[in-house]
Amino acid sequence: QVRLVESGGGLVQPGGSLRLSCEASGDILSINTMDWHRQLPGQQRRLVARITSSGTTIYEDSVKGRFTISRDKAKNTWYLELNSLKPEDSAVYYCYAGAPFHEYWGEGIQVTVSS
Repeated sequence: QVRLVESGGGLVQPGGSLRLSCEASGDILSINTMDWHRQLPGQQRRLVARITSSGTTIYEDSVKGRFTISRDKAKNTWYLELNSLKPEDSAVYYCYAGAPFHEYWGEGIQVTVSS
């Protein structure tokens, strides 16, 4: 089992920045992909960014050049740096860990971009 705890969300003005953190505990050696997803009201949850155990990263098109996913192996934590935020980035952000035959989700954290 893996437990994920997100932190770092909140309210920010357009053009501002936030950093989300996801700390993993438990069977962390089984994790091979680490994601951030987001969900807007009335919409499906969508992948925002992924980093694999080998360090490969992918991003959803609308966040390329603005968001950066990274990880700190020593802290069992991965991050999502959100820059140049837009109102349409407002959503509940979820961290996700993928392992063979298992997937794990955090509880979600609200990001609101508004003036």
